[in-house]
Amino acid sequence: MVRFFLFIIIAVFLYMTIVFLFALRRKKNSIVDIAWGLGFIGVAIITFFLREGWTMRHILLSGLVLIWGMRLAIHIAIRNRGRGEDFRYAKWRQEWGRWFVLRSYFQVFMLQGVLLFFIAFPIVFVNFSDRPDLTLVDFLGFGVWCIGFVFEAVGDYQLKQFKKRPDNKGKIITTGLWKYTRHPNYFGEAAMWWGLFLISLSVENGWATIISPLLITFLLLRGSGVAMLEKKYAGNAEFEAYAKRTNAFFPWFPKKV
Repeated sequence: MVRFFLFIIIAVFLYMTIVFLFALRRKKNSIVDIAWGLGFIGVAIITFFLREGWTMRHILLSGLVLIWGMRLAIHIAIRNRGRGEDFRYAKWRQEWGRWFVLRSYFQVFMLQGVLLFFIAFPIVFVNFSDRPDLTLVDFLGFGVWCIGFVFEAVGDYQLKQFKKRPDNKGKIITTGLWKYTRHPNYFGEAAMWWGLFLISLSVENGWATIISPLLITFLLLRGSGVAMLEKKYAGNAEFEAYAKRTNAFFPWFPKKV
């Protein structure tokens, strides 16, 4: 097991270093957002093919990761096509000055590599396990993952269609899934990893993978997800009115104000 984890650590380190060099050449650190989902696909493929023989649980979890990672990477690639660097990375580029390259490597790419490794625990634990039969908990996990996928994929699609309309420029989307949560895509992301955690509970020491959904939920709520976007729209009258009636993260019916 230790050798197995060591192999994954080395693979993630090399992968993120290559992504960093590519981003450095393109002068666009937001490339790391595309690489994020693809990194999990890489972990799933490596752990899937390192073992001999597969069970339905291996196929199920690895397949879900493949679907999620590819959709996310393609979505971000299309969204960023022809655009400059994301505002978060552009801000850091200015603030870090002559230390930009070094800090980018460690504070963006290596940090994301570390996060990727821990969040990928359900993938590693499940693909390392030999327990063959699916349980009710596996199906529950699959159901939670499906709910999360709908929220993320549909939320992203609705936002994309909203932004396509010129008359919506500068406005806040408050329709569709965005009527029930200010961040349906982030809620969906967290829900999917809670679903993968539930699937991993059926394998030996699967409880240890709780670090994965806890970490991704914390990052989405307090890191570069909800907190950063909420700060970006602070002082926007339309957004503040929207925030008074709509939950920030967990979906629920709008409040009457």
